[in-house]
Amino acid sequence: MSMKFVSCSFLLLLLVMHADGSGGREMADDHWKDLINHDRDSKQVKLQGPSGYELKNEVQGRINVLRLPSMDYDRQSEDDSSAHSMVHAHQHATVDDHDGEIHAHPLSHMEHMDRSMMVFFTLNDLKVGKSMPIYFPKKDPSTSPHLLPREEADSIPFSLKQLPHLLQFFSFLQDSPQAKAMEDTLRQCETKAIKGETKFCATSLESILDFARSIFGLNSYFKILTTAHLTKSSIDLQNYTIVETPQEISAPMMVACHTLPYPYAVLYCHSQETQNKVFKVSLGGENGDRVEAVAVCHMDTSQWGRNHVSFRVLGIEPGTPGVCHFFPADNFVLIPVPTHTPE
Repeated sequence: MSMKFVSCSFLLLLLVMHADGSGGREMADDHWKDLINHDRDSKQVKLQGPSGYELKNEVQGRINVLRLPSMDYDRQSEDDSSAHSMVHAHQHATVDDHDGEIHAHPLSHMEHMDRSMMVFFTLNDLKVGKSMPIYFPKKDPSTSPHLLPREEADSIPFSLKQLPHLLQFFSFLQDSPQAKAMEDTLRQCETKAIKGETKFCATSLESILDFARSIFGLNSYFKILTTAHLTKSSIDLQNYTIVETPQEISAPMMVACHTLPYPYAVLYCHSQETQNKVFKVSLGGENGDRVEAVAVCHMDTSQWGRNHVSFRVLGIEPGTPGVCHFFPADNFVLIPVPTHTPE
């Protein structure tokens, strides 16, 4: 099978083009050949990505630490279920430096020292001069997973029941870190949404656009908000200070999309009926780095699981409003743009 891929690093560019209307689509046509990899190598090599990229690198280099509300299996008193334990381990996996392997560590106060947890804060923290340690993972776009065109994505099963077939298809051993990551991603995608949440795991650009339009309206326009690193740095955790008054962005509705580990790009996109606030936050790092970060504050967390990691990291009671988190650069928020009707 001939496989075509869009690098995840180009995803936002393509989304901008499609979201902004016909002019953007013309740009997309002009650049399409540059954005699509037409190499006809074997599916095993191509599905692992360029330069021998493997899912193990993806799992070790970027664990998705933003535990989403519908990933909390314990909301239905299933704290001891195998499903909850599996997601729990995946969401809080870390890489031990001495052996480079993935290990799961139970939640405890020691997690406050886990660098990957340093993304949460409270609404009261959003003020000039506030300093906090923040984890912004640095990733090489050349080793990022690839986004499949819809026809290719639809031809590959995306179901937990099909996991044995998928492992064989991608040439991964059953007990490998790759298999574990795939299982957790599929399980998260099949988890029932919490009350007031609409969720969808997108595997193609077209499916992301379709989901956004299902939330905002078929003929809606929307814009993409992403975190931007204004300086080059290899440091993923440092103390940042808010250097300007955070700017709240009007967003009556929003869709947030988070990357999940998989052989090709999978984005967990969701929208919530409850009130959320979107901010652009200017940050200055202690090492001189500058970041224009996107942050979302959830004003109603009453439906979240009691063991949601943010409550533990922040040391707050379950259900506390105003729980916020920063978005890494490869996650994004979509918000609708008002259309102007001719008078």
